[in-house]
Amino acid sequence: MNRVHSRRSALAATLAGLALALTACGGGGGAGSSSAPASGGSDTSLSDVKSKGEIVIATEGTYKPFSFHAEGAGDLTGYDVEIARAVAEKLGVKATFQETQFDGIFAGLDAKRFDTIANQISINAERKAKYDFSKPYTVSTGVIVTKADNNSINSFESLKGKTTAQSLTSNFYKLAVDAGANVQSVEGWAQGVALVRQGRVDAIVNDKLTYLDYAKTNPDAGLKIAAETKEKSESAFVFRKGSAELTAAVNKALDELRADGTLVKISKKYFGTDVTK
Repeated sequence: MNRVHSRRSALAATLAGLALALTACGGGGGAGSSSAPASGGSDTSLSDVKSKGEIVIATEGTYKPFSFHAEGAGDLTGYDVEIARAVAEKLGVKATFQETQFDGIFAGLDAKRFDTIANQISINAERKAKYDFSKPYTVSTGVIVTKADNNSINSFESLKGKTTAQSLTSNFYKLAVDAGANVQSVEGWAQGVALVRQGRVDAIVNDKLTYLDYAKTNPDAGLKIAAETKEKSESAFVFRKGSAELTAAVNKALDELRADGTLVKISKKYFGTDVTK
C-alpha cells in the first residue's frame, strides 16, 4: 500500500483543503442515491445482471489488501473482492472479476465492459456528477502515526516544529506542512514508517487504512495513532449513470450484510477493526 491511490488521494485532497482549520460525501441518501437513466430510456441495469446470471466487477488485482492475488500468483482475494462476492451472493448471481489497470477503469465502465467497480473508489462531487454510487462500504480518515512512547504529539496542532516523513507528491505532505511540521522527503509509506520506528523523525501523516493494514501485519512495530482528522473519505461501488435499480439492489445487499455482521467480519479479517462505517 505504498503508492498513492484514488481513494487515498481524494481523502488527502479533502484534508489538505481544510488543513488550516486542522480538523467525502455522506453515507446516507446522498451517496447511495441514483438518478434516472440519462438517456430517458428504461433502466435495465438490474435485469441485465439477473438475466446473464453474473455481475461483472472491475478491480485492479494488485492493490493489497483490497484486491490482490494470494501469494502473488494465487486466487484473487482481498477486502473489496470479498465484499463484492458477498454482495453478488445476496443478488443471487455470480461475481465475475475483470482485472483492470486503474488508469482505464472508468473508461471500461463507460464502455460497458463491466457492471460496476469495486476498487476503493472514493465518493466525490466530480464523480457523482458522472456516475452512480452505492452506499459506502469503507470509511477512512487521515492520521498521525508516532512511536508508541511518544507523548509529545496528540493533535495536528502539536505537529508544529516536529519532523514528519512524507512523500512530496502526496497531499498528506501539504497537511503536515500546514500544521507546521518540518518535512523530510521519502518515497512512500514503507520508507517513512521505517524512519519513525528508528526515531529519525517524529511522525508520519497518512491514511488510516494504510496504518491499520501495516499494524495488522506488524503487530510488534511499537507504533500508535497519535491523532486523527474529523474529515472522512468514503469508498463505494460505482455504476454507470442511470443504473438506479442495480444501485438500489446493491444498497439493499450492503444493508443486509451490515445487519448480519458480514461486513464487520470481512473488515476485521483485513484491518483488525471495523472500517465500514
